[in-house]
Amino acid sequence: MQRSIRTPLPQLAVDAFIVIVLVIFGFVVIYPFINLLALSLNDGSDAARGGIYFFPRKFSLAAYEMLFQNDKLFKGLAWSALRVAVGTVTCLFVTGLLAYIISIRSFSGRKMMRILFFVTMYFNGGLIPTYLLMVKLQLVNSFHVYWIPSLINAYFMLLMASYISDLPEALFESARIDGASEFKIYRSIVIPVAMPVFAAVSIYSAVSHWNSWFDVMLYNSNGKFDTLQVYLRRLLLEVEATEQIRDQQLVLRKFQSLSPLTLRAATTIVVTAPILLIYPFLQKYFIGGITLGSVKG
Repeated sequence: MQRSIRTPLPQLAVDAFIVIVLVIFGFVVIYPFINLLALSLNDGSDAARGGIYFFPRKFSLAAYEMLFQNDKLFKGLAWSALRVAVGTVTCLFVTGLLAYIISIRSFSGRKMMRILFFVTMYFNGGLIPTYLLMVKLQLVNSFHVYWIPSLINAYFMLLMASYISDLPEALFESARIDGASEFKIYRSIVIPVAMPVFAAVSIYSAVSHWNSWFDVMLYNSNGKFDTLQVYLRRLLLEVEATEQIRDQQLVLRKFQSLSPLTLRAATTIVVTAPILLIYPFLQKYFIGGITLGSVKG
């Protein structure tokens, strides 16, 4: 007859403390999103009174109706989605290729290349020289300015190189013996085997492209390639401006159920929701890729 093994009381206390701390930490992380959602679903004039925490006090969809009533929103969404897709794929492919190059043990210049790209993480030419470079390259007021400057990311390159360096050298040597070129090795061996770190880095790149708005305003002044974030920012500024002239009857009638507070909350929800929906599917790659790529043993 087996005797039941009881967990010692001190261990139970430690486990309970860890659970409580994790629950509190989870609540601190999740609560801002719950509060923003409640604010975005509340009437604007009522939200100005404050006191809204978990649930809307006076339910209203006016903020979301304001966001989705203009066709520019969907046009901006299309440009944002295209920028994320093109920018992420090209950045992964080119940066991954560079990471593979500096991971080749027989390449004598790999250490120098690491140092050169590492320096670019902390030093750059500045805003004005960068803008003049974009003008010289004729990238201003074009879609290409979104993805060409981000083809190579030094931080991503170091992460991917760390992961690729841990792969068995026999994989590459056997392919070279069979006559495979370095590019074919990268395409047929490195990418499939290093998919976890590629997926992890794709999250970083996609979020960066999705949230970018300053470069859109700087390099696309004609507004032809405005992304979703720029449109939402412009709309938010317009609503904040109308709040200052609410004494006009027409403006009051149109925006009486809106306020910058509720519109700002709705804007945050709209911009954040796609990332929150995609992240769970890539979470295991994110954790596994970064961990395996950084541990040396």
